[in-house]
Amino acid sequence: MISFSLQSGSNGNSIYVEAGNVRLLFDAGICGSEAERRLATHGRDIRRVDAVIVSHDHADHIRHAGVYERKFGLPLFITQKTLREAQKKIKLGPLKRVHHFMAGGTLDFGTVSVHTIPTPHDGADGVVFVLDSGGKRLGILTDLGHVFDGLPQLVPTLDGVFLESNYDPAMLEHGPYPAFLKNRIKGPHGHISNGEAAELLREGKNLQWACLAHLSEKNNYPRIALDTHRKILSDTLDLHIAGRHQTTALLKL
Repeated sequence: MISFSLQSGSNGNSIYVEAGNVRLLFDAGICGSEAERRLATHGRDIRRVDAVIVSHDHADHIRHAGVYERKFGLPLFITQKTLREAQKKIKLGPLKRVHHFMAGGTLDFGTVSVHTIPTPHDGADGVVFVLDSGGKRLGILTDLGHVFDGLPQLVPTLDGVFLESNYDPAMLEHGPYPAFLKNRIKGPHGHISNGEAAELLREGKNLQWACLAHLSEKNNYPRIALDTHRKILSDTLDLHIAGRHQTTALLKL
């Protein structure tokens, strides 16, 4: 299994996963031309992607889904509620290749199974994903809300993970955001902190690597995120950062 983040953060999110002959994109938060270019930097053709799977209705995850579907002919997999809520706020345009799934269900793409897990994040019908293929399990766990029941038990089953590590509590507390937004971020329907993410990863006894994702622009720095994780984790876990403006390296399982 091969994966990489095209981009991660409030300015747009998309993750590519390839297993055997199956090629999947998770979320469509960056423009079509940029997604095409960034996939090409790793020798991948966006027109050969088998499906785009959307996690929730926030613009940084779905705003360009219509372009991916119309320009590149990619089938869109999304819950009915997520699509309905997104269409109220974002002009996705006409969509023909739409496949609905139920939050908590499993999508099958040949040898790859994609398990969807509902989250308490403040999207309309948000989910995170666990992919199973060839005996390997990959988690795509961002926009979590909080460390909800079952999440600490899930991480030890994974071989690799993209995990949100959104904010540093001190930076959030003393940063420029108004009080209501600070409360939303650290509240039960927002995001998890560097320390909370690190505590989750400490349970990941089978992890070959972890990629810290969805870092806040104003309330985190990659260096602070990594330092926090290293204080809690052993030095043996291979850690990466999903950048706001560039792809990661190819991450293999």
